[in-house]
Amino acid sequence: MTVAGNPAITGVGRPNAGGRRFSLNWVGAVPFLAYVAIFLFLPTAIIIGGAFANDSGFTLQNFANLSRPDVVSSIYGSVILSAITAIGGAILGALLTYAIATGNPRGTFRRVVTSACGVLAQFGGVTLAFAFIAAIGPASALYLYLSTHGLDFYPGGDVWLYDLRGLVLVYMYFQIPLMVLIFLPAVDGIKTPWREATESLGGNTWHYWRYIAGPLLAPAFLGSTLLLFANALSAYATAAALINQGGPILPLQISNAISSEVGLHEPGFAKAQAVVLIVIVALVSVLYAVLQRRTARWLQ
Repeated sequence: MTVAGNPAITGVGRPNAGGRRFSLNWVGAVPFLAYVAIFLFLPTAIIIGGAFANDSGFTLQNFANLSRPDVVSSIYGSVILSAITAIGGAILGALLTYAIATGNPRGTFRRVVTSACGVLAQFGGVTLAFAFIAAIGPASALYLYLSTHGLDFYPGGDVWLYDLRGLVLVYMYFQIPLMVLIFLPAVDGIKTPWREATESLGGNTWHYWRYIAGPLLAPAFLGSTLLLFANALSAYATAAALINQGGPILPLQISNAISSEVGLHEPGFAKAQAVVLIVIVALVSVLYAVLQRRTARWLQ
């Protein structure tokens, strides 16, 4: 009998009194759990606690102020903006994903598109806003050239790039690549023999998508759409760079309440608005996790 291999002596994997082994596998996750606790759960707890407090102590007035017309309008604007860009990005991204998946898995087209999507999905903030201003802004070379040749896409001085309509266009720039990245594994999971079996049984393309591929991809598609919704809902820097006045979406309202230029800063009210944003994103994340679990059943 060797000492090094005897659990009774080394203590590694030693059974406890109930006969169960004590595992140390969770130790490797401690740094990640600590990181999440410090930079996610702790700030969330601070925000929630601050939403119920003011200079005099506990209050519910911060949540009562959520019924103000400008705040209701910003919540509505955020939901509409996120829904439009999520649905549009999901549809266009799914079509691009299908084109990639049906091609050569080792081809140049797939490598180039997936690499570009990986870059463009992270291309946002002030840089993206500046790129659109330089490309199609009212002072851009393209706009000046087209307007002098009878094509004015800002009729009557209506510069839609600087309102919600412009945000829809700009957000689509990173929503479509993100859809490709998160939806491609599900499309790749569709097996070619499934289509061959459908055809051998007398089915056509409609039957294949209606009864096989469609139901299998539906959870992944809906889950990806929800992820796009949450991504657009929480985006701030791009909107802040394009829209300098007012708060048509909730992140800008939160920013205005924190640092108002006219001395109307309301930190507690800003935290109450942030709680609304946290609740919406949390609900979307839970639904996404449920749909991803259903997708994982047939991807394995």
